[in-house]
Amino acid sequence: MPISPSTETVRNGTALPDIVFKGIRTHNLKNISVSIPRNRFVVLTGVSGSGKSSLAFDTLYAEGHRRYVESLSAYVRQFLERMPRPDIEVVEGIAPAIAIEQKTIPKNPRSTVGTVSEIYDYLRLLYARIGKIYSRDSNELVLKHTPEDVSYQARFFEEGAKFFVAFPFPCHKDAAKHDCSAAAEMANLLKKGFFRILDGDVVLDLNEEAHCDRIGRMGRQELSGLLVLVDRFIARQDDKVFSRIEQAAETAFSESGGYAVLKVFGGRMFRFSDRLELNGIEYQEPTPQLFAFNSPIGACTTCQGFGRIAGIDEDIVIPDKSLSIAEGAIVCWTSEKYRWNWKQLLAVAPKADIPVDVPYEKLSHQHKEMIWKGIPGQEERYSGIWPFFAEIEKDAGYKMHYRVFLSRYRGYATCPDCEGSRLNPDARLVRISGRHIGEVTRMNIGQALDFFLSLDISPFDRKVAEAVLEEIVKRLNYLLDVGLNYLTLDRLTHTLSGGEFQRINLSTSIGSPLVGAIYILDEPSIGLHQSDSARLIKLLRKLRDLGNTVVVVEHDREIIQAADFVIDLGPKAGRLGGEVVFHGTVAEMVENGSSLTADYLNGRKVIPVPEVRREPDFSRSIEIRGALQNNLKNIDVRFPLDVMTCVTGVSGSGKSTLVNDILKNGILREKEGGREKVGTHRSLSGASLIDRVEHVDQTPIGKSSRSNPVTYLKIFDDIRSLFAQTREAKERGWKAGFFSFNIPGGRCESCAGEGSVKIEMQFLADIEAVCEECNGLRYRQETLAVKYRGLSIAEVLDLTVSEALEFFSSEKSIVRKLQVLDEVGLGYIRLGQSSSTLSGGEAQRLKLSGFIARADIEHTLFLFDEPTTGLHFEDISKLIRCFEKLLEQRNTLVIIEHNPDVIKQADWVIDLGPGAGDQGGELVAEGTPETVAASGVSLTGVHLREYLDPAV
Repeated sequence: MPISPSTETVRNGTALPDIVFKGIRTHNLKNISVSIPRNRFVVLTGVSGSGKSSLAFDTLYAEGHRRYVESLSAYVRQFLERMPRPDIEVVEGIAPAIAIEQKTIPKNPRSTVGTVSEIYDYLRLLYARIGKIYSRDSNELVLKHTPEDVSYQARFFEEGAKFFVAFPFPCHKDAAKHDCSAAAEMANLLKKGFFRILDGDVVLDLNEEAHCDRIGRMGRQELSGLLVLVDRFIARQDDKVFSRIEQAAETAFSESGGYAVLKVFGGRMFRFSDRLELNGIEYQEPTPQLFAFNSPIGACTTCQGFGRIAGIDEDIVIPDKSLSIAEGAIVCWTSEKYRWNWKQLLAVAPKADIPVDVPYEKLSHQHKEMIWKGIPGQEERYSGIWPFFAEIEKDAGYKMHYRVFLSRYRGYATCPDCEGSRLNPDARLVRISGRHIGEVTRMNIGQALDFFLSLDISPFDRKVAEAVLEEIVKRLNYLLDVGLNYLTLDRLTHTLSGGEFQRINLSTSIGSPLVGAIYILDEPSIGLHQSDSARLIKLLRKLRDLGNTVVVVEHDREIIQAADFVIDLGPKAGRLGGEVVFHGTVAEMVENGSSLTADYLNGRKVIPVPEVRREPDFSRSIEIRGALQNNLKNIDVRFPLDVMTCVTGVSGSGKSTLVNDILKNGILREKEGGREKVGTHRSLSGASLIDRVEHVDQTPIGKSSRSNPVTYLKIFDDIRSLFAQTREAKERGWKAGFFSFNIPGGRCESCAGEGSVKIEMQFLADIEAVCEECNGLRYRQETLAVKYRGLSIAEVLDLTVSEALEFFSSEKSIVRKLQVLDEVGLGYIRLGQSSSTLSGGEAQRLKLSGFIARADIEHTLFLFDEPTTGLHFEDISKLIRCFEKLLEQRNTLVIIEHNPDVIKQADWVIDLGPGAGDQGGELVAEGTPETVAASGVSLTGVHLREYLDPAV
């Protein structure tokens, strides 16, 4: 498609040229030219595999990033990520580019929402600057005194009162590390000019031999009560006196190693220390490093900063927290052998005021601590759950049944010392507004924002922390704007969905905004409920209004309609895509567009509502009762079998917790003995009605670059067997393994069957070049000489699925698997196409094809977590056909989804909410899509109505 006439963007009275690309041939892009208006909100859309990511990330971002890096010195470039130059002829008006992609979520157990959003770094700085230390023993404020504090105390003395400034009599060590004698200490004091010693109110002069003898005869206890006089005063309100007191106090601090004493003659003594010390206990100076759980300085020594330790899992010992102690909440003591522990607790509990008829979840922290740690007593003593397991562990070394018993209750439990805060005791003593940093990170984003907006601190502290507080509040607001108000700052990143993690990255980038840059985002709407889309659109427009060009790869209808400009790629995918099929405004697309995207936006094409829904049979269902994990509020849920169930609700309402943590892990533990932690629930029934559980996501089909569709579906085994049966192969004694590019034999050894070699460049980006030996064909020339029906093994791998169906028409086993690929809309992909080049949607459909092609797949529970991620309207239609095929094979589908086009296909909908975090976790509505749409309290229902029949 020819490039549109260049339209210059006018901003602040200045005309800015468009970003122009000519002759793009990256991946499947067919020598296209594109003009992107500067300082606009631009959406790139098109079917899965049409070339959107190739244009956005492999061309626009790669060139913007490469040019910026190449502008730096050779020395700096070696430390930065370097990208290969995209296959492109002309670039005009390019700016530095920032990509916010769907990156792999860090699996590091130390990575949290607070750390990846950088808010925790600011929190550490804040606590180091204005945090107050409270003592371990008395919970009193620990202060570090200054000479001004000493003079300030003297202002309150009665006019004319006599007082002294002094410091404790010293006690040094000699070379042998022994205490120095009193004579040596006195000699040292005289050298420094201190010759008066206070013994109570008596002044002893070191220049007098009698006084020295008196001190010399004192024992260590008596010497510790002596004071070295620095200066003496008569109290009066005079600034010169106060100045002298400060000087004397400074001398006392310096000479004594941090101590000063104010002694009123015949009266009280006031002690001061310029150390962080109280009641003889010294405390650590707060520094940012003290609050770093990734550092030995700040990490809890018990859990090493992880917040959890391997041990007895509370959720296994007390699985149903809605039960009381009297009802048998502690399941390890329900057997006859250990029942006496339970009876002992019941006997002691009244004396310790522990209510035994109240649900465990409603007991106070103090009561729970006594149940776990024990209750000492004179006559009756309750040892506790932890000591009970400690005793069992002693015998587990030589008794098998004890080891079996222990393994039943083992898991990862919250660290008992730091209570999950990950920090050592010194860090937890530092508080701001009564809260230590661990308590702040347990708050969700909304609560944390309220906390920092209403901080109870002094004007001086507010001035000191002004810049840090401003940054924290700003970043919390950005997380709020992207709909993540329900996440806690200590939430582990590996528990986040892909959409949640990407939106955190988005908020971090916006927290440090640039001007004049190109921001490229990959589906920021992932995981976002329709009710939150408006906030995301507002944020993207804000980024644009700062003076940036915002390019978003997106399929969401609302975000496409909100864009200033749309570039639609297609017309189809793979070899049939890579062209610009529309380039203009949304209004122009709806009115004049002829692409698949335009057809769905203007209503020419729709995903229809099913004419007939399957009737759920709840006599065959998986039932979860008392789901309590995370924010789930003791709900009972039924998943009918042999039908399609959608679990819906706003982001953070508890969908993933219910489906992944409880349903999936619970069934896996029951059927396969899985070790994954199962979410808290009272009971799970019906698992015996299914044969297996399969979790299908959009992760790549293989970790190796050699992984491709035919190896994944085991078609390559059949193809290699056909080549091994040819006359040429038999004559040379070549078996099927000879035609594999994964093992030595027929493959090219120069590139080890990769087809390309990587050349490392010290100061430039590494170059990936086609192998000179095999010209990218992966095989040796003698291997390629073997032909099956006129084609070599390399030529067969280069066929598309549609072409291969015709080529292998006589091979039933191959055709059956290829037919499924074609039916799910993957007829355009090449048989040997590397899995790394497949989009998330393509990888997911490839996995589904593998299941559909297997005749033995039935009575299987398939779990999907937002399967429409990365899928165009047309791709969603194909995905729904895959779902239908699985259902025809008598399987059960449970799908976490926000997309109304998928939800309206469901036979049963479970809607959670009504809000996120603490405001969610309830069963808002359940039933058919029509029932949920008619609900007056379901946010999902509000957005679902327009997708169903107008009569609903």
